[in-house]
Amino acid sequence: MPDSHALYALLGGTFDPIHFGHLKPAETLAQQVGLQKVTLMPNNVPPHRPQPEASASQRLAMVRLAIDQHPLFDIDERELRRDAPSYTIDTLQALRSERGERQPLAFIIGQDSLLTLPGWHGGYSLLDYCHLLVCQRPGYNQQMKTTEDRRWLQQHLVSDPARLHQQPSGCIFLARTPLIDISATEIRQRRHQGQSCDDLLPAQVSAFMDREGLYRDLHGA
Repeated sequence: MPDSHALYALLGGTFDPIHFGHLKPAETLAQQVGLQKVTLMPNNVPPHRPQPEASASQRLAMVRLAIDQHPLFDIDERELRRDAPSYTIDTLQALRSERGERQPLAFIIGQDSLLTLPGWHGGYSLLDYCHLLVCQRPGYNQQMKTTEDRRWLQQHLVSDPARLHQQPSGCIFLARTPLIDISATEIRQRRHQGQSCDDLLPAQVSAFMDREGLYRDLHGA
């Protein structure tokens, strides 16, 4: 049974492929906030971006390889089993139902996602189900677009990580995570151009991509 008192943190993503820009900030965040686990949740049908190049099974295999020697991380596969678009609010509602009203839940997002959160399906109501742990992203500031958005952020912002463990939801924590300028798009582009990206992701993931022929030159050259 899960520890009903421990802060449960979830990091969703397409992971096409998973890379150090996902893993290293999450490790730093875990130290800052006091997380025992970070659960990675690969999306199946992301509603706000182009569909993945790698299949669901390939992306899941890469996540497994990336965290094989990292006990901090585990995986939740529920979104990969969905054929419909994966909306964060639906997943959080399901987790809240499973884990009860009292367990602290957190959803990890990047600074870029925080700025666009009001436009998400469910938007502000995500905080009814979880805390938001925000990792810095290169090139983004912390200023939300409208006065209403900025007021909402200030109302929920906390600087003491203990608050995240003491209540089940409703807080936003801006983490001081490393600014790692890596994107899955950059990795795919490098691979399509025949360039190495071994410095951007775990060696096991790079070897898997080679074996599977992932993200190779689109013209077959």
